[in-house]
Amino acid sequence: MFPDPRDADGDVVAVGGDLEPGTLLLAYRTGLFPMRIDGLLAWWSPDPRGILPLDGFHVSRSLRRARKRFEVRVDTAFEAVVRACADPRRPHGWIDDSFVGAYTRLHALGHAHSVETWRDGELVGGVYGVRIGRFFAGESMFHRVTDASKVALWAAVELLRTDGAVLFDVQWTTPHLRSLGAVDVPRTEYLRLLASAVDG
Repeated sequence: MFPDPRDADGDVVAVGGDLEPGTLLLAYRTGLFPMRIDGLLAWWSPDPRGILPLDGFHVSRSLRRARKRFEVRVDTAFEAVVRACADPRRPHGWIDDSFVGAYTRLHALGHAHSVETWRDGELVGGVYGVRIGRFFAGESMFHRVTDASKVALWAAVELLRTDGAVLFDVQWTTPHLRSLGAVDVPRTEYLRLLASAVDG
């Protein structure tokens, strides 16, 4: 059983366990997500927590123009998106083969999804994450051409809004995500939003 993240003093609240589907789904429902630290499987609950308000995504004129250059698809290349996000040449890479396998299994069970951008029949960007009820946890995204990941993220936001989602978790905010509308909320507020989204 996972500890209550409200009792955590730092961002890591547990170490160990496994990446089986049931473990992952319980973790997300509890407000946790996995990342490795020095090879150890750690379970994180950041405070503050980054979220992307579904009615607050910032769309610039240049991004509107860029969208016309891509074809958006959903769940047509899930494992390829995860593997692109896991590219070891990327800085601060943490996604290893065990994560690729674990999330691909979640995808096969209908709990993980990818939103992809394609150009001329080639996968050039995408985002993947976990969906539980009205909650979506964005795990990672990548791009091979300019604006491909931004368009994928924008498309994901639009799809989630039309499908009744209310919470898009981005774990931590970064300058890039903040420029697109992401905000920080206290852990206690995040857990309240999460409980409503997964049970509502």
